[in-house]
Amino acid sequence: MTGEFVPSVVPPDSQISDALWFVFSGYRLLVWLSGDTAAIPVTREVEALGVDIAQRLYLGSFQGQPCYAAESNLVGESSSEFAFQELRSLFGRLEEQYYEIALFGVHLVEWDKTCKFCSSCRGTLKSRSDMRAKECEDCGRLEFPRISPAIIVLIEKGDTILLARSARFPGKFFSVLAGFVETGESLEEAVHREVKEETGITVKHIAYFGSQPWPFPDSLMIGFTAQYESGEIRIDGEEIIEAGWYKSDHLPEIPAKLSIARKLIDWFVEKHI
Repeated sequence: MTGEFVPSVVPPDSQISDALWFVFSGYRLLVWLSGDTAAIPVTREVEALGVDIAQRLYLGSFQGQPCYAAESNLVGESSSEFAFQELRSLFGRLEEQYYEIALFGVHLVEWDKTCKFCSSCRGTLKSRSDMRAKECEDCGRLEFPRISPAIIVLIEKGDTILLARSARFPGKFFSVLAGFVETGESLEEAVHREVKEETGITVKHIAYFGSQPWPFPDSLMIGFTAQYESGEIRIDGEEIIEAGWYKSDHLPEIPAKLSIARKLIDWFVEKHI
């Protein structure tokens, strides 16, 4: 999260006309469009559009401006300047600081929408005013926003990298391997298991690369690099339908620059320029 954004659960005492509104309809974000750029609307603009706010959450402040996230039932806009756009498609069009806040906001909106009842006694949950949590009105259990850790790993073999195509990927693009961390696993153990399960090979020299929140709906992607150790590629044809070793100057279609997967691949390519 950008250092200029200050998260908080305590909103201002009064409504502010230039507060920023991150209004979502699913994973679409309401933005003001101007050519190839996009901007976040403020309170007066959202009110002028007549947006039907189903729920709102205070996120914090950015450069002194209060920031709210909200879910809207609006399926069409009354102004040609404003439109709901797929959040992933706004990468590079929306300024980076606002994009990071949007990712934070959509994660919380989805959590707020799906976390309504206590997982222990099924009582009704109410939002706490002192922390980002909900409290059961009956038994007092606290429910926090869910974060699901997942590893993602770039595997090198000489001057090649392992790229695979999942049956879940749209189109025919390839990416590095990834998977959720299971109960009782370390991150490194998750890397070894996922690589073995998905491709049949073993790896060594696992090194941390970086991380990225990925709120689709609630993942935290933890990136690694690793070196090939042994084995031949074997895929199951269901989860992974194609995989192979690729040189930096002969890559297949790869993910967009938004993802940590692309950052890993770009890092590899830069090494071999």
